[in-house]
Amino acid sequence: MEDYRRQFEEIYTQNITRPGADRLLAWLKTTDFFTAPASTRFHGACAGGLVMHSVNVYNAMTEHFYTAEENAESFAICALLHDICKANFYKVSTRNVKNDETGQWEKVPFYQVEDQLPYGHGEKSVYLIEHFMRLKTAEAVAIRWHMGGFDDAVRGGSYAASDAYNRYPLAVKLHVADLIATYLLEQGTSSVPNGH
Repeated sequence: MEDYRRQFEEIYTQNITRPGADRLLAWLKTTDFFTAPASTRFHGACAGGLVMHSVNVYNAMTEHFYTAEENAESFAICALLHDICKANFYKVSTRNVKNDETGQWEKVPFYQVEDQLPYGHGEKSVYLIEHFMRLKTAEAVAIRWHMGGFDDAVRGGSYAASDAYNRYPLAVKLHVADLIATYLLEQGTSSVPNGH
């Protein structure tokens, strides 16, 4: 996963230059962002899964949607930072699982959520980014609604995501790139913490 961290930092420093970007990257390095999983048991549920997912979203977004008219900085911000809400979000715990071969119960590690700032998902990422640098409206909307139909507000009947996608093509591009990374590029990337 060290290669993903190197790629993340290269993409970030080459493309994100607005005031505060350096402070945001420095803050990320004080968190578990580069070692955290992307989920507890689905895509990227492994050490370093979060940075892997962020780079995969960037690659999918640029491969499928980047044109000369696009803003490279906005693409990098949205793709690399859409899930910073997951920094300091997971912890390793253990549970008892029966070993099928021996019939014995064994303690095995697993990831569980320990949300230190219960502020939602996309909106929490926007909130954290804006502690360090200002987002353009299209970037904030894209990050806020990157979960699409998986967002609790959408499942609850909100039309805001649909309105966001109609008004801000960047939001659609980020959402689709997130789906590509999650369901096409990262299948089979889950493992139990610490290699167990």
